[in-house]
Amino acid sequence: MGHGPWVMVAALWLSAGLAAAGEPAKTEPFTEPLKLTLLQEEFESVYAPPAPPRDDEGINEGGVNIDLTVRYLTDHVFRGIDRSEVGGHEDAPNLQFDGRLIFNFGKIPHPYVGVFVNVFDPDPESSFQEIRPFVGFEWTIRPLIVDVGHQTFMFPEREPLNTSEVYAKLTFDDSWLFGTERPILSPYIMGAYDYDLYNGLYLEAGVQHDFVFDDWGAVLSAVGRVSYVRRFELFSLDPGVEVGTGFQRYELGLIGTYSLNRAFNFSPRYGQWSLKGYLFYTDNIDNDLRADTQLWGGVGIGFWY
Repeated sequence: MGHGPWVMVAALWLSAGLAAAGEPAKTEPFTEPLKLTLLQEEFESVYAPPAPPRDDEGINEGGVNIDLTVRYLTDHVFRGIDRSEVGGHEDAPNLQFDGRLIFNFGKIPHPYVGVFVNVFDPDPESSFQEIRPFVGFEWTIRPLIVDVGHQTFMFPEREPLNTSEVYAKLTFDDSWLFGTERPILSPYIMGAYDYDLYNGLYLEAGVQHDFVFDDWGAVLSAVGRVSYVRRFELFSLDPGVEVGTGFQRYELGLIGTYSLNRAFNFSPRYGQWSLKGYLFYTDNIDNDLRADTQLWGGVGIGFWY
């Protein structure tokens, strides 16, 4: 009886030891430095030194884009008609501003608003020879690009010539057809209806091919177009007489674009600047319709942001 308590204590101690030996060891709390590691990573991500700015950082990638071209041309030729043959010597320079704001709404149509201005100092009536505000939208539904709009032709000091039209243009992105990185010919058709002064229809079809020289930062675009008119007095050789119907003129041209960002090595975050050159030849098709035979061209500066 004197050894009974000690026997019971020994039995209890042995059973506890055997039970502990049969169970996996328990992990003591906070023995793993998990929380400390997370805090350290958060600390480093917050106070890491800023990375140097990239070349494309700061480029306008949404909201509103600006597309502006300022150019000097030897003639102001509009749809085959030389509008600068009203004074001054042959090939007197025309200063042109052509700009628009484009509202980028992603996959839905992109509205735009803009104005074209032709300044011709030798004009005896007004140096601001033509002012043409326009508004419309462009929608890319690959492989088609739809452009629909309205424009008003205003001629200061020649108000009786003012008129307005609606227009629509459909361009086919043939890179989708040929599986190429860039379009091959970008064929298009365009129609304009003058509902104000002439009540006439103007139709145009054309192509454009871009020769891209990536190493030089240059693009040479070859363009060609042909036009057809129906009951449009503007293109009549005898104003006041009902106009016939027919193919009015054809036009061939070259447009060269050279990146000034590339030339002067400055970042596109300040916009994309380009030097442009133009050379065109236009001539009539139907001798009963008005179209001038003209070789014309010039230079300009383009800006996109």
